[in-house]
Amino acid sequence: MNDSSWGAPPQAGYWGPTDQGHGHGHAQSPGHGRAHGPGHGHVQGAAPAGPAYDAHEAPQTRPMPIVPDVADHGGNQDDDRGAARLSGSPVRNEMKPEPMPDAAEPAPKPQKKSAGRDLSAAIGVGVGLGAVIVASLFVVKAVFVGVIAVAVVVGLWELTKRLDERKGIRAPLVPLALGGAAMVVAGYVRGAEGAWVAMALTALAVLVWRMTEPPENYLRDVTAGVFAAFYVPFLATFVAMMLTADDGAQRVLMFLLLTVVSDTGAYAVGWRFGRHKLAPRISPGKTREGLLGAVSFAMVVGALCMQFLIDDGAWWQGLVLGLAVAVSATLGDLGESMIKRDLGIKDMGTLLPGHGGIMDRLDSLLPTAPVVWLLLVLFVGSG
Repeated sequence: MNDSSWGAPPQAGYWGPTDQGHGHGHAQSPGHGRAHGPGHGHVQGAAPAGPAYDAHEAPQTRPMPIVPDVADHGGNQDDDRGAARLSGSPVRNEMKPEPMPDAAEPAPKPQKKSAGRDLSAAIGVGVGLGAVIVASLFVVKAVFVGVIAVAVVVGLWELTKRLDERKGIRAPLVPLALGGAAMVVAGYVRGAEGAWVAMALTALAVLVWRMTEPPENYLRDVTAGVFAAFYVPFLATFVAMMLTADDGAQRVLMFLLLTVVSDTGAYAVGWRFGRHKLAPRISPGKTREGLLGAVSFAMVVGALCMQFLIDDGAWWQGLVLGLAVAVSATLGDLGESMIKRDLGIKDMGTLLPGHGGIMDRLDSLLPTAPVVWLLLVLFVGSG
């Protein structure tokens, strides 16, 4: 409330509401006569014409805070204040009326959830890739090894290109591509020992290749190169090693099915029932409900696959395998989301309509491959 809304301090001789309630006799102050204005007769209830008064000895009829005097802006200000006191109403500032709020608009209708991608294109591309993989997997195993090598090379190209574009990191692509393809073949032919040897030689080739350029940022570039060699071709080598078993085609098929089913369960349940964010700082779209969907779907499919696809497999082993795949696939997806957030991009590439790039499809497959390979070796052996 403004100070002026309380009016000016009452002056001597002011007839307030309380005094008026006691009658209309003559007002006298202790030790003083009747209130007379200079040069005027006796007037009841009128304020003195002049501003001089004794504020400490004047009776006050209602408690009001003392406000500072306001500088005069015209000759009739005191008369206006006196008239206001006669009326018994406090003086208030003139305020412009506030505009009436507009009528509340009706709340917009809630929009249906959207997948965020072209689902028809995504489904078409997914079916096409699945047909190529299954055909190569069950016709000639060596052809499927070639499919893995091609996917590795394309994934390395997407990763190194994005690192260069967004961060200026120049990981050498040539030794990575050659070493990555050799790594996959070595894993298929010589097993884990061949994969490790190929990995070491690829890292050495990256160090030597980068020496042909100026030394600025050498450590940064070779570190990124060694990371790329481990992240893409080395992890993909475990798929080739799964293929070497007698039922290798079935093992690889189960690995692909579990990963795809885990992603599908997470998407379907999260899209329909997702309320609680799983890792909002990394991937805001992922929910805890989606993770439970991934675990449930993968465990069911894992039990069926181990019981009917894998030699000497048991359904309870499939439950364990499904749980492990759901966790590793989710972590792999979150790991690539961290990379893409650091680079400031949504997709690693545009090669696959509705999916992004090859790396956007390998994000959950790559970390899941060594998990499935290891558990299958523990459960049913490597042969």
